[in-house]
Amino acid sequence: MHGLAARRPVGARVALVVAHPDDETIAAGASLHLLPGLLVIHVTDGAPRALADAAAAGFDVPADYAAARRGELMAALDAAGAAPDLVELGVADQEASFHMPALACALSRLFDAHGIEAAITHAYEGGHPDHDAAAFAVHAAAGRRPVLEFAGYHADPAGTLLTGRFLPGPTPTVVTLTEAERERKRAMFDCFRTQARTLAAFRTDQESFRPAPSYDFTEPPMPGRLNYEHWGWSMTGARWRALARDARCGA
Repeated sequence: MHGLAARRPVGARVALVVAHPDDETIAAGASLHLLPGLLVIHVTDGAPRALADAAAAGFDVPADYAAARRGELMAALDAAGAAPDLVELGVADQEASFHMPALACALSRLFDAHGIEAAITHAYEGGHPDHDAAAFAVHAAAGRRPVLEFAGYHADPAGTLLTGRFLPGPTPTVVTLTEAERERKRAMFDCFRTQARTLAAFRTDQESFRPAPSYDFTEPPMPGRLNYEHWGWSMTGARWRALARDARCGA
């Protein structure tokens, strides 16, 4: 995977496993063209079954919101000049934590069927429970395959959202994008009209990756309240870790 840092095509067959449409762009939008054998797997359809998110984007039902996000994804990939193989596992947005054993099994089958040699996924950082569930499932499915991770977002102790920064761990490789690459990433961001407010918090001048540490998903990723606990969601860190503990025991 050194080719990403050197901006050379990567020969290995790579799976990029992300929670939602647009996470692939945050992670590696300017680098997708360097991964000719890429399999992009979306864990969720990007549409929470509660209506607030769909309504805020101008849709009456989650299915229409999901379809819109899928269309935005296809436009973004076109803007990137990338044509990866795509798989959507179809879990409802915000519900991946309840399906971690099934997700791990599905990923294991996909990795084997597609000859995947390495995986890239979310860091375990308490930013969004779907992100952490994707990380859990990838680590459970990867076997001996190397896993790289990218930083999404997490909260500082005061609850301020921090984007694109890793929690303490392995040293990341930070890729400074060329102007052409920045334009490509900005063009991809622009395709996600329903996610414009979220994406405005992310940088388009660099992408960062690091080898994923060996996580204990039954322990908190950081001290204090997790980001989604600051949001007041029904999912808490303690509840998520209990689900991860049960998923691990059932593996």
